[in-house]
Parts: sequence; C-alpha cells; structure tokens
Amino acid sequence: MNKNSIIAEFAKHFFILMVLSFALFPLYVMLVISGKDGAQFVAAPFTITAPFNWINYSTAWSMVSGYIFNTVFVCVSAIAMAFIFSLNAAFFFARYRMPGHRFLWYFFLILMLMPGIANLVPLFNLLKTFNLLNTFWALILVYITGAQVVQIYILRNFIEDIPSDLFDAAEVDGASPLQQVYRIVLPMSGSILSTLAILQFIGMWNDYILPLVVMRDDHMLTLAVGLVRMDSEYVKDWGALMSGFTLASIPLVLIFIFTMRLFVKGLSAGAVKG
Repeated sequence: MNKNSIIAEFAKHFFILMVLSFALFPLYVMLVISGKDGAQFVAAPFTITAPFNWINYSTAWSMVSGYIFNTVFVCVSAIAMAFIFSLNAAFFFARYRMPGHRFLWYFFLILMLMPGIANLVPLFNLLKTFNLLNTFWALILVYITGAQVVQIYILRNFIEDIPSDLFDAAEVDGASPLQQVYRIVLPMSGSILSTLAILQFIGMWNDYILPLVVMRDDHMLTLAVGLVRMDSEYVKDWGALMSGFTLASIPLVLIFIFTMRLFVKGLSAGAVKG
C-alpha cells in the first residue's frame, strides 16, 4: 500500500469517526446526566461522576410509565389496522385494472407530497365534529390514514413483482381475492412489512404535534408530550429528565438491534420499481 492510499484510508476513517462522534455525543450526554443529582450536574455536567444515582430511573419510570403504555397501545393498534387496509388496497392497485385506475393511483400519490401539518386545523375540526378529541381513537385513526400512503405505494410495487402464475393458480383453485392476499401476499412480505412497521412505529413514537393538539387529560398523553410535561417551569431535575429520555429511547434501540437485518432487507423490496 503506497503513501497516498494510507493517507486516503486514514482520512476516510477519521471522517467516519468524526461523524459518529457528533451523532453519539448527545446519547453520551443523556446517559451521563441521567445518573447525576443536582449537585453533580452543576459541578460536572458532561463527565462521569460517582456515585451513579439509580433513583433517577425509578423517579422517571413512575412519571413516564403510563405515557409509554399509552404510546405502545396506540402504535400497535395503528400498525395492525393500517396493514389490514394497506395490503388489500395495494393488492387492488397491483392486480386489477378499471377505467380511471391510473388517475386514481396518481391522485393517491399526490397525497405523499402534502405536509401533515397543513391539515392540522381541518383535522382538528373533523375530530371535534365526531367527538373523538381526547380519545385514543383520534390518534389511531389519523395514524392509520397517514401510514397508508407510503405503505400502499411500496406494497403495490412488491405485489406486482410476485409472479402472476401464483395468483392465477389460486383463482383456478377457487381462492377469493382476500384469500390470495392473506395466503400468498402476506407470507411472502414479512421483511417489507417489518420495515414498514418499524418506520411507522418510529414516526408515531416520536410524534409530538398531533397528541399535543388532540389530547387534554394527562393520563391520556403519549410519550413525546409526556416527556415535555416532565420539564418543570422553575426547577429542573436534570437527572430524572434525562432518565426519562433514556427510558423513551430504549424501545427504539432494541427494535433496531433485533430487526436490523429485516429492516435492511425490506428497504430494497418493492421500492425499486415505480
């Protein structure tokens, strides 16, 4: 290896190390502060000090556990129901042709370009009309409709790549369209559904605006809004606050650790063909 190659290799690794340092520094600060009391934080906010105050985590858990359970319930419910509608709609767009189906498909894709915040006021009025404010159904229904745009787009391309002979053979055997969806498409789409579930889960887990606008009662709040409620106006318990943020990040970290292979595999499934 010549001198230029060594310098280029060193520069590449140095650049990667710098990017990782900037990306992981907030995580380091969060973990370090989560174990400090008030005096330790004032004396050395960014360095590790002893003893580590585990009481901060018990304090944070007592404050955010209800928010975590609310968020998990909303996320799991919305993901499950969104997949039911998205699979059937994607199967329809992939397998059936009717007059105006192209117009309907491209009109549907336009929804991908619309920012969700632009619909916040009419959405609030709609939920108020149906008496859904301050209910979990308000979040679940909005998350279901919001997730279907991307899910149908990706799943439609994935279903079109499945050999049509499979569907033709199923029709000869008397399988209905629903049976074709759940006996052919569903077993073959595990990786892509896992990827879509992860992306939707992260989006809902971190969503702040919609729960803030829709929810009123403290015991109905989701995690993103609940963490902000931990930040008191006059006295800040930084150790408990950072412990709450740490507890909030654990599910996302575990998801990526145990589903990374499915996530990477699903990113390339059905996303190339347009």
